[in-house]
Amino acid sequence: LPYIYSLAGAAYHDDYTIMRGLAMDFARDTAVLNVGDQYMFGPALLVNPVYEYRQTKRALYLPKCEGWYDLYSGKWYAGGQKIVAEAPYERMPLFVKAGSILPFGPALQYTTEKQADTITLNIYTGADASFNLYEDEGTNYNYEKGAFSVIPVRYKDATGTLTIGDRKGSFNGMLQKRTFRINMISPNRAGSLDFDTPCDKEVIYEGTHLNIKK
Repeated sequence: LPYIYSLAGAAYHDDYTIMRGLAMDFARDTAVLNVGDQYMFGPALLVNPVYEYRQTKRALYLPKCEGWYDLYSGKWYAGGQKIVAEAPYERMPLFVKAGSILPFGPALQYTTEKQADTITLNIYTGADASFNLYEDEGTNYNYEKGAFSVIPVRYKDATGTLTIGDRKGSFNGMLQKRTFRINMISPNRAGSLDFDTPCDKEVIYEGTHLNIKK
């Protein structure tokens, strides 16, 4: 939910496009012009729908960039190649672009079920990354009147430094203090999508600048 909700905030405040044709993000890779059944969901996730009867694998193209990670296993793949991905019945192939910050929150059925603490930040290394974590009251249109907050998160690949910046804005019921769990995923260190395993780092954030080294 933190990822999707932040994309929705960007769509309203910054005219962002959530569902993106590959040519929008990989304009220099002419191979994507011939791909009609894959798309980006926000800046990080490459979605590869499975739509043939009893299909449990599918061929797909990984656009040219610093690399891609299988969302589920954390395995790294070079960009600019075709692969055949597993597509078991319970999931479709999803890949994360190197140089991405993917936030995960607690399991929620609706936005006001409980406070969104703790948040896990999966950092997919290989390039610099940035993400603006957006939050508001979740049940009304007060964001149109400025009732929202943004926490900028930045990763510098050369130094392995994650920066959680000063929070901007506020709204009623906003968490003043929260926990971030941080995982660094790299080509030589796969990180599977398992939220029950210990994280690499855990920090307490109170709205002011934090630097975390890998």
